[in-house]
Amino acid sequence: MTRHLLAAACIAALAACSADTSARADAATSPAADAAPATTAPARTVALPAADGRPFVTEDVARFNEPWAMTFLPDGRLLVTEKPGALKLFDPASGRSNQIAGVPEVAYGGQGGLGDVVLHPGFADNGLVYLSYAEAGDGGAGGVVARARLQIDGDAGQLQDLAVIWRQVPKVSGQGHYAHRIAFDRDGMLWITSGERQKFDPSQDMASNLGKVIRLHDDGSVPADNPFVEQGGVAAQVWSLGHRNPLGLAFDADGRLWVHEMGPKNGDELNLIERGANYGYPIVSEGEHYDGRPIPDHATRPEFHTPAVVWTPVISPAGFVIYDGERFPDWRGSGLIGGLSSQALVRVAFDGDTAREVERYPMQTRIREVEQAPDGALWLLEDGGRGASGRMFRLVPAGSGEQP
Repeated sequence: MTRHLLAAACIAALAACSADTSARADAATSPAADAAPATTAPARTVALPAADGRPFVTEDVARFNEPWAMTFLPDGRLLVTEKPGALKLFDPASGRSNQIAGVPEVAYGGQGGLGDVVLHPGFADNGLVYLSYAEAGDGGAGGVVARARLQIDGDAGQLQDLAVIWRQVPKVSGQGHYAHRIAFDRDGMLWITSGERQKFDPSQDMASNLGKVIRLHDDGSVPADNPFVEQGGVAAQVWSLGHRNPLGLAFDADGRLWVHEMGPKNGDELNLIERGANYGYPIVSEGEHYDGRPIPDHATRPEFHTPAVVWTPVISPAGFVIYDGERFPDWRGSGLIGGLSSQALVRVAFDGDTAREVERYPMQTRIREVEQAPDGALWLLEDGGRGASGRMFRLVPAGSGEQP
């Protein structure tokens, strides 16, 4: 998610629950038996050839233990989070993976564990890395964001001076809907998606930062121009509210923020995030409760912001980039979303403040994460639950003559 800000450095170095069904799509609770951490070069194979009309060839690169997120370092290696609590330094050239020391203890279970990883926009100078994870405490558990300085020495690495800069408030029981995706905008502001932890009402409660999109300075302090800053407390952190389980966020070329979220039973959403807007959950939704109780549609309450795209049946969105590379010219400016229950890569086209799904590519497995490499290739992580093996995939254009 930091690829726009790091592109120049990276290219130079590389030139050498909707489906959670509250449990349905996002509640893997134990690593698959064959999902041991990758430590040696795997047998790299083309898993999904383009013979079915897909515009890409899929290379099976490596396997991880319940991988959740990844980001590219300027030297071409990747940081990969594993939900049980490990951060891996992966080298695509050798296929070797080594564990980063200094990762904090995480509250692993259900949807909880180690989550997102992004680099500070000034990583090349300051070495700062941001992690999200579930943390246990009084009242239960909650998502947090921490930052630390990444020190790498050859194949070894460690996190130094780690400090938590944001917490979900309050901590609650249960192991679902942390969300805790993170990204930086082009002005260096830190954005965090905060799920409502399957508690419904906190999405509308400004004494809680659950069910919100959060905007902060890079040190976790509150910007003076946030829409609810005069309310003080955690309300000052909030940019938008009325969200359920937002598991992907990305900025388009014009700086607009798009966030997708798992809806309740039916009704996944893609939203254009606007300052101070209320997206309505749980008062309105295009889905319904899992016990069959209806939820009024957005059309019944025009004061709530209407989604740009609604998926029924659901896709169970996870991971999100807006592509700006050269390898897939037809995808430039498109949103690419991983699908868990849909087992697909979903392409969305944007036209100003509107959006629509335009293509869906079957991947035959649950896709947890999507990331664009500095060279324009697309990298995916397979969800490690439900018998899947936690694979890492690399997508290159079909017919390019490139040998994976």
